[in-house]
Amino acid sequence: MDTTGRHPSTAQAVRGFAYDHLPADLQEVSRPFHDLAEKLLDRLPDDPELSAALRKLREAKDCAVLLAAIVRADEGSG
Repeated sequence: MDTTGRHPSTAQAVRGFAYDHLPADLQEVSRPFHDLAEKLLDRLPDDPELSAALRKLREAKDCAVLLAAIVRADEGSG
């Protein structure tokens, strides 16, 4: 995501939405969060509320990807 010209807090909040490094099945879980973050960044101005929304979205993404990784590991061990 391009954060050129964005407030440092917005640019910081956007970090962590990359998904290319993940296995394909985890990319499928992570990608919608990335896409929504990108839409928010495109449509909303820098503001503490945008930074908070992006941080909370990243937290939700982390939880979903973690759960998907746990399920993946459980399926592989059974």
